Amino acid sequence: MNLPPTVPLRKIEGNSAVLLPFGGDGDPDLDSYVGLLEDTWSAGLTPAVNMDTGYTNLLRPEQRREILELTRQKSRGRRFIAGAFIEGLDGDPLGHYLREARAITEAGGVPILFPCTSTQSIPGPALVQLFRNVAAEIPEFLGFELGEMFVPFGRIWDLATFEALLDIPEMTGAKHSSLSRELEWQRLAVRDARRPGFRVHTGNDLAIDMVMWGSDYLLGLSAFHVEAFAARDRMWAAGDARFHELNDWLQYLGMLAFRDPVPAYKHTCAQFLHLRGKIRTSATHPSAARRPESDLALLERMAGKLDSLVAAAAC
Repeated sequence: MNLPPTVPLRKIEGNSAVLLPFGGDGDPDLDSYVGLLEDTWSAGLTPAVNMDTGYTNLLRPEQRREILELTRQKSRGRRFIAGAFIEGLDGDPLGHYLREARAITEAGGVPILFPCTSTQSIPGPALVQLFRNVAAEIPEFLGFELGEMFVPFGRIWDLATFEALLDIPEMTGAKHSSLSRELEWQRLAVRDARRPGFRVHTGNDLAIDMVMWGSDYLLGLSAFHVEAFAARDRMWAAGDARFHELNDWLQYLGMLAFRDPVPAYKHTCAQFLHLRGKIRTSATHPSAARRPESDLALLERMAGKLDSLVAAAAC
């Protein structure tokens, strides 16, 4: 396809997946987690909890419920997104999605429907009908395209399925995590033609400049430095050329963090946030992939540079 035009001076909607920090004992560090939640809201971004960055596929159901309840308590009416995760559950996926989505809605959050094995291979029209059935009972929710490089039960919709989903008014947006610019550009073109108010939230941590073409975002990379992402977004809306340098440094960080094996980015995030003094340890979930300690020297340099660019933007 031909390169589409960019959309300058646009206000970007930023949503940031929140890391679930861990202590050295292998248990979640909920005090640090609350600090990251508050940082996200304070930066002007919307936190997304029980996402891949929050190890949702490795948590027990009661742990996901605990995170949702804690987020509800701290939100005080502020907007948040939460993963409706049903992987591994037997039976009708509709019933499972509705149960999880109701719990999130009642907590004050917006559900985002994770893909799962039971819906991975069903035909597009059947998936659209499933989402219509969810919409009959849930007033607002988000879809989620997640590539198999992140989880084995991921699914990227074909373009016809994406276009049909635009006809569901209760589905106000979708996160697109294929790591493919072309697939995302295709969605933006269809969105612009069919339903301009629908939000395509890029999940491409290797191409965070997709916001230049009209995507919004729901990223794991933004969890590393919410203040830098918020400053970058303001620069784009203001036509400030400093957008590009700040975006470049954030992308350098993304290239390091999201290299193979991709799921190990969560440990990189913990290392980075620990270096910044945001969390107590750099521990990751006991079952999660890890990064080498040799990354720390690079991460420290990137953290210092990003801090200086954010400080300069505030002057």
